[in-house]
Amino acid sequence: MQRIVGLIVVLAAVIGGFMIAGGNPAMLWQPAEFVVIFGAAIGALIIGNSKYVLKDMLQQIKAQFVAQPDQAQLYKELLLLMYQLLETIRSKGFRELEDHVENPETSSIFISYPAVLANPDLLMFVCDNLRLISMTKSSPHDLDATLEQEIIHIEDQHLKPSHSLHTIAEAMPGFGILAAVGGIIITMQHLDGPLTSIGYHVAAALVGTFIGIFGCYCLFEPLSTAMESYVKKKIAVLECVRAMLVAHMKGHVAVIATDCGRKLINEEIKPSFTEMENWINNKAA
Repeated sequence: MQRIVGLIVVLAAVIGGFMIAGGNPAMLWQPAEFVVIFGAAIGALIIGNSKYVLKDMLQQIKAQFVAQPDQAQLYKELLLLMYQLLETIRSKGFRELEDHVENPETSSIFISYPAVLANPDLLMFVCDNLRLISMTKSSPHDLDATLEQEIIHIEDQHLKPSHSLHTIAEAMPGFGILAAVGGIIITMQHLDGPLTSIGYHVAAALVGTFIGIFGCYCLFEPLSTAMESYVKKKIAVLECVRAMLVAHMKGHVAVIATDCGRKLINEEIKPSFTEMENWINNKAA
């Protein structure tokens, strides 16, 4: 909703200001200019990116305009889940969790945490690294380094769409100039016509530059920034899990290991230690 409101404000300010200055908004509707500029932008994206990146880009763009899961609820469920998993490992051993980790969608533990189940990247990260811990006797330092490299790789993969869109945003003024030059060529073909016709074609050509600049600074650049922020939020959840797993490997009890993850939560939604402890006690009760 916030993105839609922002887009409405941008359109109202730009077109409204144009009309206040005496411009005719109908003049901004130049289908040929839109085809040249946005067609070139889409074509450049297709040329420069793999199918995986394009698919991820569409998913991330869609995510900007639909309601997002409650981050506070996600972190609450994650803290409770990790406490339960780590406490089970401490008291009963990993074998008790083997079936749960192998089939989290049908697990009696994981099914109690729908927000985590609805986040495939997070779910895979938790299950894969619990398996890793069960199969190896690596030191906490080695595990920390392994998880850091994995998170960096995941972040790099998911940031490719926003970086590609940023590159296209920077190119939009150039695409606008391309459309404007095409419009000027058309204008030169009508130099023997009436003055009003020449003026119309020059104005139509300049609309191309207008659209290119508008697309860069009012659409694609803010959208790429929003997509990057979206990815950073997803990565922050993985960093939280990393801290808890490393603390567990250092020998901390489950509640202290869980608190290590709590400390990395963004301040605006981070619960206090007492709140987290109350959640755990209520869950146990």
